[in-house]
Amino acid sequence: MMPMHRILALWAVPRSTSTAFEWMMRMRGDLTCFHEPFGEAWYQGEAPLWPRVRADSVRTSGLTLESVWETLREAAAKGPVFSKDFPHYVAHMWNDERLGMFNHSFLIRDPAKTISSMFRHWPDFHPGEVGVVEQRALFDRIAGRHGEAPPVLDSDDLLSDPARMVEVYCDAVGIRFIPKALCWEPGARDEVSWWDSGSFHENLRNSDGLKPQKTRHVDITQAPDRVRTAYEAVIGHYEHMYAHRLQAPGTA
Repeated sequence: MMPMHRILALWAVPRSTSTAFEWMMRMRGDLTCFHEPFGEAWYQGEAPLWPRVRADSVRTSGLTLESVWETLREAAAKGPVFSKDFPHYVAHMWNDERLGMFNHSFLIRDPAKTISSMFRHWPDFHPGEVGVVEQRALFDRIAGRHGEAPPVLDSDDLLSDPARMVEVYCDAVGIRFIPKALCWEPGARDEVSWWDSGSFHENLRNSDGLKPQKTRHVDITQAPDRVRTAYEAVIGHYEHMYAHRLQAPGTA
């Protein structure tokens, strides 16, 4: 068997600014990048597992979670790989060999923001698509395996000071910081558009880089019942990971 590079994985949740981060990683030019490969199989593989699947939902012949594992192995045998995905797609599949394939890192975001955004796109979203419970479970498993918390990046920190936080992240996961990767031209994002022709990525298509943004507040008390219920079920898990987040030097 060919030796394989450990795959740099960013385990995120839906609506956490993870695709913008992924696009920055693509702009580096030194990594083969995958956009939610397990998610594509979970949603529209030949045997989809998402809880809202219907008889007329998209199916892709030959695409399965098992085939994704093999695709990632093959890519990592050829060179460095980055994969952005959500842990709830494969929470039932972890074993020691699969855990060892990855250099694990995490991107978290206030669930008041992620779930509110998910509700705007999918008013009928299922709690099983929120992802925070499974993200925390994987985080704890990796921390227990290695005796220390894996790198955790919070979306608000990232957006407040992108260059500084990306540099901190790169140092934590052991890759070179490439400042020019934070800038790009607006345009099509076909590489990340397997779901619904990329309907979730309008902001990314119009953007020209990771730039500082003002942190906005979402008042969860004013959210619809479905959003509040989902938020209350996961906020403790988010706070657990938040306590371990990466911070720039000199941050209080």
